Amino acid sequence: MTKQRMTRLAAVAGAMLVAAAGFAVLHSMAGIDLAATTGTTVQHVTLTATMAAAAIAAVAGWLSLALLERLTSRGRAIWTAIAVTVLLLSLLAGPAAGTTGGAKAGLALLHLAVGAVVIGTLRRSSSR
Repeated sequence: MTKQRMTRLAAVAGAMLVAAAGFAVLHSMAGIDLAATTGTTVQHVTLTATMAAAAIAAVAGWLSLALLERLTSRGRAIWTAIAVTVLLLSLLAGPAAGTTGGAKAGLALLHLAVGAVVIGTLRRSSSR
């Protein structure tokens, strides 16, 4: 397995680990009910959902970076701009639906932590 592939796998694993750790701290230690409103329904965020979302985001980032690297010589720069934009948009969509101030802040922190791991690690894995 190449160093690049190992680093990208580490991005997926790291995203899942930081999501799990963040969930544990926010939910179990701080007692924040991570819940969001979707329409008229309250959706409680679980550890499994948090880790799955982190894994999906990391794999999507990996695949989009790999595609851009094949299509253009500026794949890393283009991907970074897209990834940061997606992270900012996710902050507007996800955490804003939190049911309480604590839920909104907690969800925002989870988004930022996972985004930092994914963007930082995948960007570092890309050749310039």
